[in-house]
Amino acid sequence: MRVLQRVVLPIQRDPDVVGLYVDGRVVWGREKAGEDGATTRRSTARTGSEARITGRRGLVVPAGRRVSFCTYFNAFPASYWRRWSVVDTITLRLRLRGDAVVNVHRSTGKGLTQRVTRLDVDASTTVTREVELSLKPFIDGGWYWFDIVAGDREAVLDGAEWCADTDRPRGSASIGITTFNRPDFCVEQLVAMGEASDVLEVVDEIFVVDQGTDRVEDHPDFAAAAESLGDRLRLIDQGNIGGSGGFARAMNETLDAGRSDYVLLLDDDVTVEPEGILRAVTFADLARTPTIVGGHMLDIFHRSVLHVFGETIARYRWWMTPAAHTHLGHDLAAHPLRHTPWLHRRVDVDYNAWWMCLIPVDVVRKVGLSLPFFIKWDDIEYGIRAEKAGYPTVSLPGAAVWHVPWHSKDDTLDWQAYFTERNRIITALMYSPYKRGGNMLKESLFITTKHALAMQYSTAELMLLAIEDALRGPEHLHESMTTKLAELRALRAAFPDALAKPDVDEFPKVQRRRPPRRGREPEPPEGRKAMVRAALGGMLRHSRPVDSFPKSHPEVSVPHVDQAWWLLSRYDSALVTSADGTKAAWYQRDPARFRSLLQRATALHARLAYEWPELSRRYRAAIPELTSPERWRETFEAARPEER
Repeated sequence: MRVLQRVVLPIQRDPDVVGLYVDGRVVWGREKAGEDGATTRRSTARTGSEARITGRRGLVVPAGRRVSFCTYFNAFPASYWRRWSVVDTITLRLRLRGDAVVNVHRSTGKGLTQRVTRLDVDASTTVTREVELSLKPFIDGGWYWFDIVAGDREAVLDGAEWCADTDRPRGSASIGITTFNRPDFCVEQLVAMGEASDVLEVVDEIFVVDQGTDRVEDHPDFAAAAESLGDRLRLIDQGNIGGSGGFARAMNETLDAGRSDYVLLLDDDVTVEPEGILRAVTFADLARTPTIVGGHMLDIFHRSVLHVFGETIARYRWWMTPAAHTHLGHDLAAHPLRHTPWLHRRVDVDYNAWWMCLIPVDVVRKVGLSLPFFIKWDDIEYGIRAEKAGYPTVSLPGAAVWHVPWHSKDDTLDWQAYFTERNRIITALMYSPYKRGGNMLKESLFITTKHALAMQYSTAELMLLAIEDALRGPEHLHESMTTKLAELRALRAAFPDALAKPDVDEFPKVQRRRPPRRGREPEPPEGRKAMVRAALGGMLRHSRPVDSFPKSHPEVSVPHVDQAWWLLSRYDSALVTSADGTKAAWYQRDPARFRSLLQRATALHARLAYEWPELSRRYRAAIPELTSPERWRETFEAARPEER
C-alpha cells in the first residue's frame, strides 16, 4: 500500500494552527516515563475535557469526548485525486487503542456531509483497522475524513494514513530556494527540513541560490542546519537576477544533476509544513499525466487564515484573480472546513505561485526554464506555458506554506511595479486569446492615470518605462537581468513619493492653510458617474499651479488603508504611510510632471495597440530561446558575483 497522506499534528506548540490539524478542544502533552520504562505523554495544562497531542502523529481523546479530522491538513481531498490521479480506490488505515468509535464521513461538491461507515475499537493494545473507500462520487468536489468518539475510557490514536494500491515507483525531488537578504527565514526552513527525516527520504538535493549580501552561511544557526542536511545541501552564490533567475538556476541544476524526478521551488520568506512536500511528490507520482503540483498560501501573521486557495487568469483583463468560487483570506479557525461549503468544491487553476511549486523534470525538459522576468508573472507564465503543452497545474489542499500576505507589501507602488507592468504586457502578448489583449491596455492606461492623480509619480514613470521596454521586443530580457534593478532604483530616487523615512517627525508638520470646506472631508465616489467626476476634478486640480504652503507642509496624513487615488487627488501634498507601517513618504503635486505623464501614457498605449500583432509574433517566436538552458547559462555566467 502506498501512503498518499498521513494524519499529522502541529510540530510546534502554536495554538493558532491547531484548527488546521484537528477540530476539537486540544492541548499539548509532555513526555513522562512510566513504571515499565515506556514513554507516555501527560498534559501540561488542565486535563479532563481536552484531547491531548502526544506527538507528530498521536492524539489522546478523553472519555466521552469527540474530535474530528475534518480539517485542512488532515481531511483527504478526494475530488483532486479523483480528477487528476490514476487512483480510484483508497484505504483509510488507523492504529488505535482504548475505547473508541470512529465515524468516517465524506462531503459532496455542495458541501453536504454524509456518514460512510463506523468502526468500533475496544482494545488495551494498539490494533489496526482499515476501510476501503471509493473515489467514484467525487467528480465535482468533496473530501473524506474521520471523527473519533471516546467511550467509557479514553481513546488513543497512534497513527492514521490514507493509502492506495499502486505499482508506480516513488519519485524524488530537488528543492530550489531563492533567497535575497533573508537568512533568518531561509535558515529556519533548512532547520525544519533537517528535523523532518522522513521527508528527506524523497529529497535528493537542496539548492539555496543566495543572491544577497546578508549571507545565509553567515547565520549563527546555519552550521547546525547544514550538518543535519549533510551532502543534500548545496549553496550557490549568484548575483541578484531576481526570483526568476534564482528559480531558473535551481531548474537548471536539477537538469544537470540528472537525479531527480521533480524540482520543488520554495520562496525564502515562507514557513513550510514539511508533510506537504511528501504529499506533493506522492500526488505527482500518481498523476495521470506529468502535472505541476502547487501548495496553498497561509498567512504567516494570522496563521489560521488560508490566504489563497487557487488562482486563475482573467483572460479579458489579463490579470491574476482568485479562482471561481474561492475567497481570499479565509479564517479556518472561525469558519472550519466542515462549515464552509465553497471549500468542498474542486478548484481548477491556471498556475500556482512559486512560494511552493513542484514541477516534473520532464516538464522542464519539454517547455524550458523560467522566462527571464526577474520577478513577477514568471510563475503565472510558466503555468500557462505548461498547460498549452499539455501539462496541468493542481493546487493541492493539504500542501501549504505560511507566507507574508500581499496586503503587507507595497509591491504595486515600489520598483516592483515596473516588472508587474512589463511582464503582464509580455505575457499577454504571448498568450492572450483576445485581439490586442482585450481590455488590458485600457485598464493599464487607467491604472497609470490613477497613480498620476494620486501623486505617485515614480510608480507611473515605472509603468511607462515598462511599456517602452516591452516595445523593444524580447531581445532585451536576458541582457537586462543584471542591470535593470539598479536603473529602477536610480529612477525612483528622483521622486519625493519614493523617498520614504521611518519617522514621521523627519517631515515638516502636517498643516493646512485653510480648513476643509464646510468641515467636510472627502467621501468615496459611488458609481461610475461619480468616479468620472472625481477623475475629472483631479485632472482639473492638477492643471493649476501649486501654492508655496503645501510645498513646505504636508496638508494631510493618510494611512495606507486610505490611500485611494480619489482621496489623494484632492490634495496638493500628503504624508502617506507604507503597507507594512514602517515608514512614510511625502507626496507632492507636480502639474508639469502630471501633464507629461498623461501625454506619454496616452501615446505609449496607442503605440502598443498599433504594434501589438507584430510584437505578439516576435515574443511567441522567442519563447524557446528565452527559456532554454543554454541561454540561461550565459545569464548565470554574467551574474557570477565577484570573489567575496
